[in-house]
Amino acid sequence: MNIGVCIRFTDMEGMSKKFKDLVDNGFNSCQLVCWDMTLLTEENANTIKGLCKEYGVTVSAVWCGWEGPCVWNFIEGPTTLGLLPEEWREKRVKNLCLGSDFAEMLGVSDLVTHMGFIPENPNDPQFIPFCKAVAEVARYCKAKGQYLLFETGQETPVTMLRCFEEVGEDNLGVNLDTANLILYGKANPVDALDVFGKYVKGLHAKDGRYPTEGRELGRETRLGDGKVDFTALFSKLYELGYNGYVTIEREISGPKQTEDILFAKSYLENIISKIYGGSNNA
Repeated sequence: MNIGVCIRFTDMEGMSKKFKDLVDNGFNSCQLVCWDMTLLTEENANTIKGLCKEYGVTVSAVWCGWEGPCVWNFIEGPTTLGLLPEEWREKRVKNLCLGSDFAEMLGVSDLVTHMGFIPENPNDPQFIPFCKAVAEVARYCKAKGQYLLFETGQETPVTMLRCFEEVGEDNLGVNLDTANLILYGKANPVDALDVFGKYVKGLHAKDGRYPTEGRELGRETRLGDGKVDFTALFSKLYELGYNGYVTIEREISGPKQTEDILFAKSYLENIISKIYGGSNNA
């Protein structure tokens, strides 16, 4: 099991330093997170492949954003995020297909994104059109031998499962963000594995607390300071046979972010070694 981090791809100028810092901090894998569609070019893909070779880093997944408004709360979130907003759906399908192209250039088989607040009610008039949009992206990825991974958080586990069943493509998977299910008040990540565990293809190691008001998400924390039971989580992942990438995500900036990421690395290595045995890179 390999522990990595998220790298934000915001420009080419800073990428060499980001890869160097990654390696200097003891990591050799990352999810590449990009929200700027203009950066998803063949030239940039070739440069990043060169950096991966230079520093000995594996890009485990491409996390692809999309154009248009996005508000990360419970009020504007359902009308702005993912493929749910009808006025942005067609454009964002194209954005994700572009992300798939970029992942192919990098030789990466997993494309990750937030799909938005999938309707809980299967009779909602937007549920089927939403699923058709997902199916379009999934088929595009499938033609390239890729998985399309839903990052958890904005939907209950059973809602995600229902969407998978409706779409019907066998290349759909879950990027389990351990904190998001809590931050959005949707589920406990350990119990959620009972619902969609067989679909987990990637993992964001993150911690947090449940919402305490009806408008805003819960508070993200350092690993170990929130509500995620990582020992129970990895015990269940072990039972499910998961031995893929674990990507640390800490959504703050500055020196404290690095400090918390390094703490998380040690924290996770201790838990994983007890459950899986041997090296975290096994």
